Amino acid sequence: MHFSEYDTRLAGYAVIVNDDREILLSWFNGGADNAHAIWTLPGGGIEYDESIEDGTVREIKEETGFDADLVRPLTTHSFTDGRRSPSFGESSGRPFKGVRVVYEARIIGGTLGTLEVDGTTDRAEWLAIDSLTDVRHARIIDVGLDAWRAAS
Repeated sequence: MHFSEYDTRLAGYAVIVNDDREILLSWFNGGADNAHAIWTLPGGGIEYDESIEDGTVREIKEETGFDADLVRPLTTHSFTDGRRSPSFGESSGRPFKGVRVVYEARIIGGTLGTLEVDGTTDRAEWLAIDSLTDVRHARIIDVGLDAWRAAS
């Protein structure tokens, strides 16, 4: 399928680990119906006029309250869906492709607490990496942690 025949969403996410034991995560509230609430990496959609790096740092701040530096890119991850997900806006009826760039990042300031108002993130928390098997979480966390482990 030609790129002009589907919609694309570019997003940046961050793996932020504390002492190799805890990871900073955001609680995605599932949008309007809360049906898809789940833990995810801090990050999200990149605005049209910003770089992937700037957008990822902005998203970290909005979702966690922390200022961050990006250490290095870890991986990219893509997925396709038959039509645009309602959590990303109104369905266009066109096929959808999500493209996500995952970075390793570190905290340089700020205070834990989401800054989003009426957004899709309700809170951020440090969770034990070992606890992830017991909590509902997005696949992007596993993708990011696998890439972080491989790079470490």
